[in-house]
Amino acid sequence: MLTPPIEPMLAKPLGHRLPDDVDGLSFEPKWDGFRCLLFRSGDDVVLQGRGRSAGTEGDVVDLAYAFPELVAAAREQVPDDTVLDGEIVVARAGRLDFSALSTRLRPRSEAGGGNIARLAADLPASLLAFDLLWTDRDLMALPFHERRLLLEQLATSWRPPLLLTPTTSDRSVAQTWFDRFESAGVDGLIVKPLGEPYSPGKRAQGKIKHERSADVVVAGWRAHARPGAAGTPVVGSLLLGINDADGVLQYVGAASAFTAATRADLVTLLSPLEVVGDNHPWRGSTLANVPGAASRWKKEQEWTALRPELVAEVTYDQMEGARFRHVAGFLRWRPDRGPDSCGFDQLEVPPPARIEDLLTSPS
Repeated sequence: MLTPPIEPMLAKPLGHRLPDDVDGLSFEPKWDGFRCLLFRSGDDVVLQGRGRSAGTEGDVVDLAYAFPELVAAAREQVPDDTVLDGEIVVARAGRLDFSALSTRLRPRSEAGGGNIARLAADLPASLLAFDLLWTDRDLMALPFHERRLLLEQLATSWRPPLLLTPTTSDRSVAQTWFDRFESAGVDGLIVKPLGEPYSPGKRAQGKIKHERSADVVVAGWRAHARPGAAGTPVVGSLLLGINDADGVLQYVGAASAFTAATRADLVTLLSPLEVVGDNHPWRGSTLANVPGAASRWKKEQEWTALRPELVAEVTYDQMEGARFRHVAGFLRWRPDRGPDSCGFDQLEVPPPARIEDLLTSPS
């Protein structure tokens, strides 16, 4: 049987729209959760996450301790000597909730304790399986359409929290998923060639994600991990704000991925706008979201405050509450726009949808 670690098969960006020619392709929802390879061998269940344990050389990140309900379901419903690929998600109020899912990751010292049991009861997780790597033999060399058929046969008797990811080769169905279910937590589409074997660690699949733009106020910056040529700090990311309905500038995320030359040029551009002290909407603030705030995952991060005067246009894929779900992409400065024009009313609101309607819809 295959044993962990196995690098998951990955996806490369294919843009923001479905291809016109879909012959030989399969489409799946791109779930907003934790990637997971499930290994069942006797009573042993490993939920292999992405990456490796900190301070180790190649140790598997096993999430089984944090998701006892998935371990129990695997022991009951997944045959012995089976390896699945899928995504761990938490659904609340009809949508996938990544923030709630993140709270399920507790320190490993709490394994088997009451806190993890309480979280499993209050925020139960599901495993959405989308590939089968091993049953009674190694399946990775088989084309995807054969692995998918075997997975469907295996999942015939499954009950929640084990779920089968829907798939379709119909472009109109895939387009409906892409357009309709973003508000339910679908992060886009995964595109799989039907004849492709499972290639660990390779970007042999594709992903299609939404992309939008917004005008934002640049109200701070955070230094790059590596200083500039003179050893002085350079800009690593711009800190972005949008005004709420009361005119309060809310921190919504950051834009980064600048070249070394641009990082240095940004320091020159932004230096005249630096603010010293608490005369800034995010310094000494009672807002729920402020840049650099400490959490159980990271220490407080230093950042440089700027007078909230500059406006930039950035790209983003989706919102999570009142923040960009992922790091934004810088497009251009907007000297023709004032900061007061940067409101939440400019953001596109996806149509409402329930994740249950996608999970029960025909493929």
